[in-house]
Amino acid sequence: MSVVCPNCNNEEPEGAIFCSECGTKLITTDGLSTARIQINSARLANADPAPKQAAPIPVTEAQVNLHIIRTGQILPLIGREEFTLGRISQGQSILPDIDLSPFDAYSQGVSRLHATLKIREGYLYIEDLGSSNGTRVNNVKIPAHNDHLVHHGDVVSLGRFKIQALIRQD
Repeated sequence: MSVVCPNCNNEEPEGAIFCSECGTKLITTDGLSTARIQINSARLANADPAPKQAAPIPVTEAQVNLHIIRTGQILPLIGREEFTLGRISQGQSILPDIDLSPFDAYSQGVSRLHATLKIREGYLYIEDLGSSNGTRVNNVKIPAHNDHLVHHGDVVSLGRFKIQALIRQD
């Protein structure tokens, strides 16, 4: 079963909250229940390493969400322009802004301070912080300590941990 976007008629899997093409909200929060969104890992593995991207969508901090692909959970990015992603371990003195430990981040190869998401000049960027297992955007490894533009729908891999950027258009 699927959901059709009322804005662009794109077909999305049942349980999708935002359209992956235009960012339109597909459901209301009244009676919201979560559901696992299945992805075709074979499709991701065979994806063109340099997919054609639409022009980036300007964003504000209130318009960006992270979709944890493995669980289907959505994490809103609000209140700041920079968010450090990583996992917390015992005795760690500097903590990430977004702790991915509850999502089995350790076994997926997420470093304690893995990457930073930044909202700059109206666009979303990611910077790998010299992590042990690297950061990839749509299966393409990005160099450490350089900002990389993230588009709506991009799949970001922190080690083997996958999240999807959801950038909502108002």
